[in-house]
Amino acid sequence: MLIDSHAHLELDEFDKDLEDVINRARGEGLEAIIVVGINLDDSRQAVELASQYDMLFAAVGVHPHDVKKIQAKTYDGMAELAREKKVVAYGEIGLDFFRNRSPKDIQIRRFGEQLELAQTLNLPVIIHDREAHKETAAMLKSWKGERRGVVHCFSGDYVMAKQCLDFGFYISIPATVTYPKAEELRDIVKKIPLNRILVETDCPFLPPQAYRGKRNEPAYVSHVARKIAAIKNVAVGDVELQTTNNARHLFSLHGDNGDGGDDGVKKISGTVETMG
Repeated sequence: MLIDSHAHLELDEFDKDLEDVINRARGEGLEAIIVVGINLDDSRQAVELASQYDMLFAAVGVHPHDVKKIQAKTYDGMAELAREKKVVAYGEIGLDFFRNRSPKDIQIRRFGEQLELAQTLNLPVIIHDREAHKETAAMLKSWKGERRGVVHCFSGDYVMAKQCLDFGFYISIPATVTYPKAEELRDIVKKIPLNRILVETDCPFLPPQAYRGKRNEPAYVSHVARKIAAIKNVAVGDVELQTTNNARHLFSLHGDNGDGGDDGVKKISGTVETMG
């Protein structure tokens, strides 16, 4: 069992073979994939995909690249999407001072607004942080919300990882952990507890080392699980079970053999079917 906690199956790269991609994910043991929106239109596509496939769930939000385009109606649209039953998180939101496609001051202001919106919607948050570690940590520390969420595609140092854990966040590990030069990330994985780790692909981006230069896809999240198991010197099955349970807890999911079952918990089906 595995859950890809961060994928972008709504992007054009998957238009031609989405069915095959999902079937390969099932064959690799995935039980769920979180399709993450990056703006209002993209979030609508993520929600639509989640409505069509049992194993897909959606997150809605505005990526820091796009926050300069936020209008008053944007948040109304996000709130409307959040009412859809398969929306399990708000994101990805945060700061990106590497590309700076939106001005820094606007990124910071919109990040704060979206944290508050997520709190109002009672959704966990998916945090994007690139070359903005100090500012991201400061905003998460000052946030008065429930601090329920995950720092996705973690790229900070161990000090920041420890801060995020202390705030109550999960750390999501991407396939960059398989790259030869990713020693710092592997050291962080070794130090942080398994019960606070999620796994992700961030596909179509950041494929594992074995597929460098090619499109990433959810099936490859198994490479992340195997690498974490090797780093921690534990069985791969232990990593799969724990990270799956972590994702279930964060996103209020449960499997056919899981606990829960009240109306506030999204059910993971054992099948993948198109609807309509």
